[in-house]
Amino acid sequence: MKEMQIVEVGRKERKGFLRNLSVTGWLILVNVVFFIAAIILLYMDENFLNYIALKPVDVMHGKYLWTFLTSMFMHAPGQGVFAFLSVHMIVNMFVLFSLGGLMEKIIGRKRFLWFYLLAGIFAGLMFVLLSYFFGNGGIGENIFGSPDIPAVGASGAIFAIAGLFVLLTPKMRFSIIFFPFFTLPAIIMIPLVLFGTWIVSYSAGFGIGNTAHLGGFLFGAVYGVYLRKKYSKKVKMISGYFAR
Repeated sequence: MKEMQIVEVGRKERKGFLRNLSVTGWLILVNVVFFIAAIILLYMDENFLNYIALKPVDVMHGKYLWTFLTSMFMHAPGQGVFAFLSVHMIVNMFVLFSLGGLMEKIIGRKRFLWFYLLAGIFAGLMFVLLSYFFGNGGIGENIFGSPDIPAVGASGAIFAIAGLFVLLTPKMRFSIIFFPFFTLPAIIMIPLVLFGTWIVSYSAGFGIGNTAHLGGFLFGAVYGVYLRKKYSKKVKMISGYFAR
């Protein structure tokens, strides 16, 4: 009887853990599980990438439209035997944990979930359109990305959260993950990271979806303007609290 009671308690604790997860926690969990599953499937067949990554030329021809959603939950794998050690995912999930948890508390669970998903899709759409029409070779490809190169990652949705912070808590101080002792107000730091990353990636030739970052940021900023107008008193109170 005692053993049965122990088992039952363990089951309740596991159920309680999942039930009590925040939306941010669930998003991180889905990202990690989907990443592991996708790496295994890609190891079995590299062509599986077509079904999860967002490739502008395919989308503009009406193919793999669901990749607007699946690409949000996939990240670039590590190198060789370290495929599961993805710096891309680790950094994104750390930032999502840091920013998402607080923003979820500010705007609410359901609103945050829909905001995150729609922002990621909009960021993907921005990436597809700009790369398809302006990324065909030369400088255009370096700035907007090639329409033939697939993209993955949660960065677009994460930059949307950051853009929302700029409008709701502009004076809240932020630091960069690689420079934790250096802080600036959100209204300065977040645009600085956005365009600084763009300049560095363009100069070094890194394959970074800057247009998706910009799309996410704009989505978050526009939604922030809407919230400031609809809930002006609440936003003023929140902004004042984080300006301390």
